[in-house]
Amino acid sequence: MEPIIDEKKELNFLEKDIIKAVNQYPTPFHIYNGDKIKENGESLMNSFKKYFPNYRNYFAVKATPNPSILKILKEIGMGVDCSSLAELILSEKVGFKNEEIMFTSNNTKSEEYKKAYELGSIINLDDYTQIEYLYKSLGGIMPELISFRYNPGPLKKGNDIIGNPKDAKFGLTSDDLERAYNKAKELGVKRFGLHCMVASNELDLDYFEETARLLFSTISRLTESCGITFEMVNLGGGIGIPYRPNQKPVDYLRLTEKISNAYNQLIVEKGLSKLNVVTECGRVITGPYGVLVTKAIHSKSTYKEYIGVDACMVNLMRPGMYGAYHHITVLNPTDPNSTETYDVVGSLCENNDKFCIDRILPKIHSGDTLVIHDTGAHGHSMGFNYNGKLRSAEYLLLNNSINCIRRAETFDDLFSTLNI
Repeated sequence: MEPIIDEKKELNFLEKDIIKAVNQYPTPFHIYNGDKIKENGESLMNSFKKYFPNYRNYFAVKATPNPSILKILKEIGMGVDCSSLAELILSEKVGFKNEEIMFTSNNTKSEEYKKAYELGSIINLDDYTQIEYLYKSLGGIMPELISFRYNPGPLKKGNDIIGNPKDAKFGLTSDDLERAYNKAKELGVKRFGLHCMVASNELDLDYFEETARLLFSTISRLTESCGITFEMVNLGGGIGIPYRPNQKPVDYLRLTEKISNAYNQLIVEKGLSKLNVVTECGRVITGPYGVLVTKAIHSKSTYKEYIGVDACMVNLMRPGMYGAYHHITVLNPTDPNSTETYDVVGSLCENNDKFCIDRILPKIHSGDTLVIHDTGAHGHSMGFNYNGKLRSAEYLLLNNSINCIRRAETFDDLFSTLNI
C-alpha cells in the first residue's frame, strides 16, 4: 500500500492555465511550462559556472525528445546528450552541432557511430570492444576526442532505478579503462574525457560528491599510468526531482560547491590539467515542469474503489513499470473535504496499468480533471502503442501562450506501416 499523503504539492502551473488548456484541447495530453524550464535550466547552468566557467549541461534528449523543448535549452547554452540515431537526427534538425552533442550509447550500430562522427559529436564509448568497432565503422580513422564510460562496480553503490553498478550492462571496468585509453592513443586519439553515470533520480548531494571524487581520482591515476592529459570529465546526470510532497529539490549551489571542493583537492592541488566539467542532466531540467492532464470517465466498486481515466500507461508508464510515485491533483473537486481511497487506472489489458494504488484523494466524479504531476521527463517519451492506444498530444506554455508542439496520433498514423 502506498503511504497516505495528505500534503498538497506545487503544480508549477497556474490553475487557470490548466483549465484553459482543458477547455481548448481534448484529454489526455501532456503540457510543459516552458518559462519554468528555462528559468530552472539557467539556475543549474549558473550554479555550475560559478565554479566551472566552461561548464555545459548536455540535456538527455531521451527525457523529453521534442524540438520545441530542445530549442529552449539551446537558447540558454545547453548541449544535448544523445543515445540513438533518432536522437542525433532530431538534435541536428534543431541546430545542435559539433561538440554541442554528446553521443553516449551502448550496443551501438555502425551507422549510429557514422552519424555521430559526421555531426562532430563527442563520442562516449561504453566498452573496450567498441574502440576497434568504431575505428572500422569510420573507415580506419578515429575522432580526435574520445570519452569512456566508467562502471566502478563495487566501488560505488547504485540506486533503486539504475541498480547496482556490478549488475549494470553499461560502462568499462576499472581494469579495462587503462587499456582502453592506451588503445585509443595508439589509434591516434589526441583528446580524452571520462564519464560515469551510476544513479538515476537521486536527491542525496553526498552521492554526487562521491561520484565526482571517484572520477577525479580515476583521472589522476590514468593521467599517470597512461601518459595522457584529460580535458573533460562528464559527471553524468541522475539529479532527482521531488516526486513526493515531503521531498525537497536538490540545492544546485550546495551541490556545485561540494563538487568544486573535490575538484580543488583532487585536480588543482595535484597540479593536474584543468578539466571541462560537464553533466548530462535531463529529468531535473524538465521533469517538474510537465504534467499529464486526464479526465475521470468511470468509477468501479469491487474489492477496491477504482477511478478509470482517459489516460493509461501508454501516456505514462513509470508507475506501472517502476511502481513510481506521481502526485495527483484533482482540479476543483466538488467536495474537497470528502475523500476516498482509490486506485486510479487506465484501460489497458494489463493489471499494472495504474497511476496510483490505495491513494487518498478528494472524492472524484465522472468528468473531473486529474493532473498527474512531474511528467515533464520520461513521460510522453516512454509511450507505446499496446492495445492500439494512440499517444497523446503535447502542448507548451510559453510567454503566456499555449501551443501544440506535437499533435496526437491518429489511427491513420498507427496503421500507416501495415499492409492493409
